[in-house]
Amino acid sequence: MKNNSHVKKVSVVILNWNGAKLMEKFLPSVITHTPPEIAEIVVADNGSTDNSLEMLADRFPSVRVIPFTTNYGFAEGYNQALRYIDSEYAVLLNSDVEVTPNWLDAPVSTLDSDNNIACVQPKIRAQLNKEYFEYAGAAGGYLDIYGYPFCRGRMLHLVEKDSGQYDTPADILWATGACLFIRTSIYKEEGGLDAKFFAHQEEVDMCWRLRCRGYRLVCNPQSVVYHVGGATLSVESPRKTFLNFRNNLLMLYKNLPENKLRHVMRIRFWLDYIAATKFLLSGYPKNAHAVYKARKEFYQLKASYLPVRNENLAKTTLKEIPELMRKSLIVQFYLKGKKAYSDLKLYQR
Repeated sequence: MKNNSHVKKVSVVILNWNGAKLMEKFLPSVITHTPPEIAEIVVADNGSTDNSLEMLADRFPSVRVIPFTTNYGFAEGYNQALRYIDSEYAVLLNSDVEVTPNWLDAPVSTLDSDNNIACVQPKIRAQLNKEYFEYAGAAGGYLDIYGYPFCRGRMLHLVEKDSGQYDTPADILWATGACLFIRTSIYKEEGGLDAKFFAHQEEVDMCWRLRCRGYRLVCNPQSVVYHVGGATLSVESPRKTFLNFRNNLLMLYKNLPENKLRHVMRIRFWLDYIAATKFLLSGYPKNAHAVYKARKEFYQLKASYLPVRNENLAKTTLKEIPELMRKSLIVQFYLKGKKAYSDLKLYQR
């Protein structure tokens, strides 16, 4: 395991599993636009069985490699990787992200400006259609009261064209794990990503937890990166559907105060039932079953998450979160015709 004797201000940490081809394509941009005097590039390998390690040693010898012998998944993979990171700031960067010149500058300056800012994300555009925002993060993430995520630049499945409408820095509720700048000390002190999530919505859960504890999260769109992502598929895999629904329910249980939880969970029962029915009527019975399976496993896990919920509520310092929309995104989108984030006219700090 290679290490640097001099600790850099920033560690760019790329989690890899059998992604040799992606790294061959996208690592060159990261190396080119990441100044070595302030930042190191780290690849944490989740027990890849392709030629990832050999390729890195041969083509990118300047990259520091942290090899694991097993696939920890996204959440625990980063938890394990950040044990080896001592930099002031860590960047969780997907292996399918193309960065641009000076991409570190604006997020790092934002973190430097206020010690209460825990996380920053840049503007995320689609690598396959660069005029548009990217589904997973766009220009910063929010939630509605029922746990539905949306972004400046993306409402449900509808992604907006980037015409500069969200070029102002803004406080957000969550930053995408595709490119997430975070204070390393806060990541470690506040528990990092939930390993039980394995993958999907773990960064949303972590960011919501940090916001409840009084930290700020910001999108600074002066920095731009391009993400391939997996949300361009018309229908998610049943496995992804399962993880998204289960993890979203766990996230609500972990973070919502008692006076809101029961109402939200009652409504979510019907919303999930509608989602499963829609999958079934659209000819995707495995996805419909995945929703049922997700709800079943959520209830099986609730008891084990009670101590986590109690700890979160005990550490909550912010009782009302401006970035948590009190309205239903489903109602706003389908019944009121609000198809763009700007239509919502949410509070902005």
